[in-house]
Amino acid sequence: MENLILILLCISFGYLISKLKVFSKDAATTLNQFAIYISLPSIILLQIPKLNFTMEAIIPIIIAWVVMTISAVLVLLSSKYFNFSKEVTGALMLVAVLTNSSFLGIPIISTYLGDSSLPYILIYDQFGTFIAFSIYGTFIASFYANKKEISFKLIFYKIVTFPPFMALIAGLLLMGTEFNKITTDILKIFANTTIPVTLVAVGLQLQFKLPKEDIKPFSVALAIKLFIAPLIAIVICEIFSWHNEAAMVSILEAGMSPMITAGAIAAMVGLAPRLSSAIVGYGILISLLSSFILHKIII
Repeated sequence: MENLILILLCISFGYLISKLKVFSKDAATTLNQFAIYISLPSIILLQIPKLNFTMEAIIPIIIAWVVMTISAVLVLLSSKYFNFSKEVTGALMLVAVLTNSSFLGIPIISTYLGDSSLPYILIYDQFGTFIAFSIYGTFIASFYANKKEISFKLIFYKIVTFPPFMALIAGLLLMGTEFNKITTDILKIFANTTIPVTLVAVGLQLQFKLPKEDIKPFSVALAIKLFIAPLIAIVICEIFSWHNEAAMVSILEAGMSPMITAGAIAAMVGLAPRLSSAIVGYGILISLLSSFILHKIII
């Protein structure tokens, strides 16, 4: 529960700092860059080498990818129907598809289901969300933020040089390797900066009064992320008669708020920064209630 309190405090601090104008105007971008280049790769290098696979562990991976795929299709259809701009569509393709599977997923789901749920949380997070974030997220950011026509070569280059993706490859190559204490302690220190740094950045950009033109994409994004995504996960589990802990973890993960670092990427590359931050910020607050309701439904 300390993590949940920390989440709310960090967003509040960021919002207060923005109102007091203590930081420079580009402070949020700087904090986002720190998270993407240092904090997030540290988490990946710390966790990926520890993972082990069983047949039951495949469930979170399947659900994660099916939910994200259908969510992305729904975003594209909604954007076409409502005639959203390319910038707004790109933002929604990030924040309405990628889930907050670690920063919120770990403290909330482990609170509901206990420590035995942690391996499934990490599998959903690392082999679902983080791989999608590294590859899909980089592609979306490159495609929608670039004003000119981009080539496959350019997108491929941006993906393979993206720090979280590079850390993921290194982590997979090091699976089963146990780092020495000094290396582990250093990675933990950097990894622990992720939540405060990214959430303060969210708070810095948070707007409680959304412009009229942002209300529609804002509503579409949160409807897909917080309500439709977990419903998709529930349907998958019913179809295959998955009613174990791995399935419950996957349903709760699907219903978590938008990924903080997806919002950071959207803001950093200019994909509707104000809207992206609002979706992430409000999504976190709303998901604290929606995840509780979802847990009561599935147990």
